[in-house]
Amino acid sequence: MEAQDEVSAREQHFHSQVRESTICFLLFAILYIVSYFIITRYKRKSDEQEDEDAIVNRISLFLCTFTLAVSAGAVLLLPFSIISNEILLSFPHNYYIQWLNGSLIHGLWNLASLFSNLCLFVLMPFAFFFLESEGFAGLKKGLRARILETLVMLLLLALLVLGMVWVASALVDKDAASRESLYDLWEFYLPYLYSCVSLMGCLLLLLCTPVGLSRMFAVMGQLLVKPAILEDLDEQMYIVALEEEALQRRLAGLSSSVDYNVMELEQELENVKIFKTKLERRKKASAWERNLVYPAVMVLLLIETSISVLLVACNILCLLVDETAMPKGTRGPGIGNASLSAFGFVGAALEIILIFYLMVSSVVGFYSLRFFGDFIPKKDDTTMTKIIGNCVSLLVLSSALPVMSRTLGLHKLHLSRAPRESDTAKPSANGHQKVL
Repeated sequence: MEAQDEVSAREQHFHSQVRESTICFLLFAILYIVSYFIITRYKRKSDEQEDEDAIVNRISLFLCTFTLAVSAGAVLLLPFSIISNEILLSFPHNYYIQWLNGSLIHGLWNLASLFSNLCLFVLMPFAFFFLESEGFAGLKKGLRARILETLVMLLLLALLVLGMVWVASALVDKDAASRESLYDLWEFYLPYLYSCVSLMGCLLLLLCTPVGLSRMFAVMGQLLVKPAILEDLDEQMYIVALEEEALQRRLAGLSSSVDYNVMELEQELENVKIFKTKLERRKKASAWERNLVYPAVMVLLLIETSISVLLVACNILCLLVDETAMPKGTRGPGIGNASLSAFGFVGAALEIILIFYLMVSSVVGFYSLRFFGDFIPKKDDTTMTKIIGNCVSLLVLSSALPVMSRTLGLHKLHLSRAPRESDTAKPSANGHQKVL
């Protein structure tokens, strides 16, 4: 009897591992395909030549796509965990959703952490150095020479980062045991280094999010059609058409010997055409789009911003007054054991919306900063170097999002180490266990 129970437990564990691996693969495949279409939309088409550089660009493209998929997974994993918790609470004994358990959520979080380390410290540096490499002098040119140079540069970079982290640890903590623990790369060094990167990401989020919250209204104002209040669009269209015709005549009558700056006239004509396109769009827009969509979106943005600021202020006040409100590393109730909000499913949905709004605001604020303004991708005109920079930036921001959201009090998700007994099996009507 004990032997049969042991065999049944092994089969159950095997089927559980196969199920979780299949789900993880399908989810990542979907994210990879979406990321590939996004990157190819912005990638410069002139980079698609059939030679050695084309192979290098293609390899870098695949690595960037993998990194962007990991970033998207890191962003979606927190809302996925929250909604999974509420689904398991609403349908605790439903056989067909038992695949959505704590073991699967923990596996996804572990994979997100592992792939984030892999992309940040291996794949993206390799893609950048491989893209910029030409091979060492004196060696035969080709892919082997470029790969050799890339590997050497990665080794030097690893030694440099290892030395910097060791020196920083020696300056901060003078305990010899803590410095010797850094020699264990897998257990201590990589988690310590990833924690430093997450800290940098949190600081970057703190810098970008307020800027993004203030810029969201301007960005949505550019994307949506504003109401035409006390404006005559036909008159503006007529004036713009006259300006465009006058500029075209001036450009047609000029020659290369004229001292007038032709480039300024062409730029002015381009601006007039852009403004004319915007006016044509506003004129073609329906009354519902002009008078209902724009005010509704602006009111929604104002409500989301107010709720976010209010929640953060209340959480900061609780941290100042109550020490037990500090986010500690203790085990929580786990997935499917308790609701994360006093309002149940509605509160969880509000938390998910605020988390997405925080991420979008941080990305808008990131590209609004002067230092990162050149990183803005352009359709069909973005080099692979800029794509690598954008992927690394999004990976750092997405890695810090769960920590930032937990610190600001936007969610109260705790992941316990041990999965529930019901995560792996449910008793059937005849008393035996069903393998899910």
